[in-house]
Amino acid sequence: MKIAIIPARGGSKRIPGKNIKLFHGKPMIAYSIEAAQESGCFDKIIVSTDDHEIADIARRYGAEVPFMRPADIADDHATTMDVMQHAIGWCESQSMTVDLLCCIYATAPFISPNDLSKGLALVSAGDIDYAFSATSFAFPIQRAISLNDNGSVQMLQPEHVNTRSQDLQEAFHDAGQFYWGKVAAFKTGKPFFSLCSKAILIPRKRVQDVDTLEDWEFAEALYAVMKV
Repeated sequence: MKIAIIPARGGSKRIPGKNIKLFHGKPMIAYSIEAAQESGCFDKIIVSTDDHEIADIARRYGAEVPFMRPADIADDHATTMDVMQHAIGWCESQSMTVDLLCCIYATAPFISPNDLSKGLALVSAGDIDYAFSATSFAFPIQRAISLNDNGSVQMLQPEHVNTRSQDLQEAFHDAGQFYWGKVAAFKTGKPFFSLCSKAILIPRKRVQDVDTLEDWEFAEALYAVMKV
């Protein structure tokens, strides 16, 4: 059995109600639910939430909410791994035989069913624990600078001050959309970012964190442009 788990707690502080806030006419979480449905990868799509309004909307869009998430893993300090391990525990309590899990973030309006399918193929075929979405940094990370208390700047890697951009190694980061993984890896808390993981590369134009109101506004503008 392959199960999607969509973590969606209530109580977001920077963007109140962001998981169900309307984004181009639909609750934000609907995009993740619909992508999971359209991918055809899953036997079950479960939303893990502590919020009854989120639960009602998730069910309306076709997801299951068979349990309410306990308060101790529904605060600002709860990790993705905490949520996944709790969901695994619930599945085991129901005598479900789960082979693979996919954590899909509730705030991922650019998620693609095709990318979910690619992730499933990778984690199924390869000797790996996880397959997750990633994208490239827009600028060379070797040219990053830090700001000192007095406002002056310094390079974090000054040895690259004169290195040509084309000679610098390309770097990538988590795209914050989904993580496919084997149940054993989630249960033991193996890290996502290691030699036991592979990445599904997503174009930067389809990647946007949604943590602040500025992020939200940028995501809305980007989505509008992409749909033209």
